This record gives sequence, structure tokens and C-alpha cells, in this order.
Amino acid sequence: MISKEEVLNALRHVNDPDFKKDLVTLNMIDDIEVEGNRVSFTVVLTTPACPLKDQIASDCVQAIHHHVDADAEVNINFTAKVTTLRDNQQQILPDVKNIIAVASGKGGVGKSTVSVNLALGLAGKGARVGLLDADIYGPSVPIMLDLDDYVPRVVDQDGKKLMIPAEKYGIKALSIGFLVKEDQAVVWRGPMASGALKQFVTDSSWGELDYLIIDLPPGTGDIHLTLVQTVPVTGAVIVTTPQEVAMADARKAIAMFNQPAIQVPVLGIVENMAWFTPEELPDHKYYLFGKEGGKNIAAHFDIPLLGQIPIVQGIREGGDEGQPAVLQSGISADAFSGLAERLAQQVAIRNASLEATRKVEMTS
Repeated sequence: MISKEEVLNALRHVNDPDFKKDLVTLNMIDDIEVEGNRVSFTVVLTTPACPLKDQIASDCVQAIHHHVDADAEVNINFTAKVTTLRDNQQQILPDVKNIIAVASGKGGVGKSTVSVNLALGLAGKGARVGLLDADIYGPSVPIMLDLDDYVPRVVDQDGKKLMIPAEKYGIKALSIGFLVKEDQAVVWRGPMASGALKQFVTDSSWGELDYLIIDLPPGTGDIHLTLVQTVPVTGAVIVTTPQEVAMADARKAIAMFNQPAIQVPVLGIVENMAWFTPEELPDHKYYLFGKEGGKNIAAHFDIPLLGQIPIVQGIREGGDEGQPAVLQSGISADAFSGLAERLAQQVAIRNASLEATRKVEMTS
């Protein structure tokens, strides 16, 4: 007869590949059941978007066969509890576990495309996700999510009026584009734009989220400072293209988040438009904007390269038609899905290895 204790001891030999500790020590094993030579248990992952699920399952089966019974029938269930260093005593967004800023040094690198597909990719893995379009002067989310006509409802909660985000494709979303007409320019000075961002964060009913993705405007300006002063940001993702003119500005964006007064961890680099690939020739790569620029930046700053996204006609078409690429099939969907997994992985590693994120206090 196999005992639960034997199963637990065997699983002490299985390490989480990211945290380098065994699953039992990490409290990732639950609901062990044994019936004859049939063993079942649940592995509690740190994110439903875990890219190492198959490896963990294989290691668990090998451990049971090696340390308990070579003929055991092993059934592994997976669940997830997204990690966070925020506590529910925080007054702003108390039910949001992780706040992720997506930034770029310059415009035109596909930051909003990455933000939208990243949010949908995480949701597709089972996470609860919100998307805040903080690009006040050039909002793209309404078009990309086919929400051009959405007008946010306002409700009273505890004597306070709160906006209700739109819900589409399994995520929640808010954008200044919901409040102004498509052909209307937002001609605001910095303080007005910063005030709008603050309102989207503090006066909106986001509910419980595992990840809130915030699509920042290009550059390093008022909006960025307002965000880190308003909420503690878990980490930032930097989007760039391979050419030098884009990478020079990406370096500035990394430097901004690394400033001693800000200190927001950079979770990784996304190299967008890494190469051109025709849909009908997925193995062909044409490096239109240079080669591996984002990869080189990641290596220089010793931060992860989260993904290299190709130029594919379907990505543009999906954005224009309100059907983002990650919802489709093919190389584009695979690239964005993998990007979501690697971001979730880096968030979990960040939460396990660094101190709790804090709101930035700046006096000048």
C-alpha cells in the first residue's frame, strides 16, 4: 500500500524550476489521495499562465515512480494562486494583485498592440485581467477591442461615484477613448492628463484582478510619474523594435524605472517587429529593422527577454478589426501566448525574490 507520506516525501525531490526549492517546501502540493496504486494530488501554481506546467508534471511522475512505486498510476491536477506582495489594507486598488506598466521610449513600436494581446493572453490562461489605456493623447484600446461605442456606466458605491470598465474577450478595460469621440483631439496640459489617469485608477470599479496591465504613453513624462506616485507598480515591461533609434529611447525608459527615486523592477523586454514573416511562409524571416536589438538590450541590462514578436499582416488586421492576434491561430497567436506565460513567470519570480512594491514618494 502506498501512503500519503510516501507521496509527499517523493515530491520533496521535485524542485520548482524558477524558485529552486521543492514543491512541498513551497506549499504547492494539496489534496493527496491514494487508492491502491493510484495516486492523485493537486499542484498549486503561482499563475495559471505557468509555462513550466508540463515539466513540473513530468518531474512529479518520475519522482513517484522512482521513490514510491514504479507501477503507480499518477493523476495530477493543477490549480493556481497568483502571487502578490500587495495587501488588502491598501486603499487604492486593494483587490488588484499585480499592477504591470507597459512602456516604451518612443511611439510607433507597437506598445498598445503588445499590451492588448498580453492582457488577452493572460486571460486566456485563466487569469483575471484588467487593461487600462493610459495613453491619454493617443488611445488605441477602443479600436483594438472593438469597443468604439462603449460609454462607461457610473455607479454609486459607498457614497462615491465609480466608473465601470467595459468587459470584452474576458478582460476588463478602460480608456480615455471611451469618453471622447474618435475624431476629437485631447488637447490637455500635463496636469489634466495626469488627473485623468488618477481618476481611471482611483474612481473606477476594477474588482478582483490578478493582473492590471497599464498601457502607458511613449516617453518618460507626467503620466509615468503620476502612475508610480498613485499606486505601487509591481513591475514594468519595455517594448522596443530592433533598430537603434528605438533602442536608444528604450534605454531611457529602463533608466527611468531604475532611478533611485522610482525603483520599479523592469520585468523584461519585448522586441516587437523582430522580423517579417509571411503567414504562408512561417519559417522565413526577413530582418527589416535590424536583428536582435531587443535581445541585446536585455543582455546589457541583465533583464529577461520576454519575447520576440514578428511582423505579420494578421497582427495589424486583428488590431484594426477589433480581433487581436492572440485570439486567432498561427505564429502570431503563439508568440503572444508565450509572451503572456513568460511575463506571468517573471511576476512570480519578482514577488518571490524582491521586497514588496511601494508607492513612490517624490518631493520634486
